[in-house]
Amino acid sequence: MALIKLSAITSSSTVSRRRLPLVGAFCVLSSGLSNLCPSLSLSSKTGCAQSLPLAPLFSYLHFTSINLISRSKFSSQTAAQSVDRIRMEANNKTVPSIVVYVTVPNKEAGKKLAESIVKEKLAACVNRVPGIESVYQWQGGIQTDSEELLIIKTRESLLEALTEHVKANHEYEVPEVIAMPITGGSLPYLEWIKNSTRD
Repeated sequence: MALIKLSAITSSSTVSRRRLPLVGAFCVLSSGLSNLCPSLSLSSKTGCAQSLPLAPLFSYLHFTSINLISRSKFSSQTAAQSVDRIRMEANNKTVPSIVVYVTVPNKEAGKKLAESIVKEKLAACVNRVPGIESVYQWQGGIQTDSEELLIIKTRESLLEALTEHVKANHEYEVPEVIAMPITGGSLPYLEWIKNSTRD
């Protein structure tokens, strides 16, 4: 077991300035350990333990400091996200909102369905995206069709009513209705979604 003195560590060119505080922490730790274990030999000049295996403890201290830094960064990011979420939830001008995807066979069907959804206040806005091509499995075969995609912004509470409306006004036997939560965004836009839809 190698014996290492503090003076050797501090004068070594291989130890960077960033690690010097860890050496100091090690010395404090060593002094504390010596009080618990009198059998440890101490140098009267430096106050550091000379007979302790430094490599494992030094590695442990280095790992612990990195781990604490990582945790503090993660905690600050999580706290900031929580503050934003709390701010949004506490804002009574917004409601939980969703984006819903619905595909339709053509432009005419898309226009008709989009207008009926907005007219019934089942959504604040419907974007129509023409010219998509869908490849899917149906009745045991691979089908390819040109379609139009509707991107619908509405309240989460209206999903069931919107789904029933799509099923009643769609020519497909199994129309696509897929909802995804809106977890953040422009507060004025989210307020507009609430104000443009029915309760």
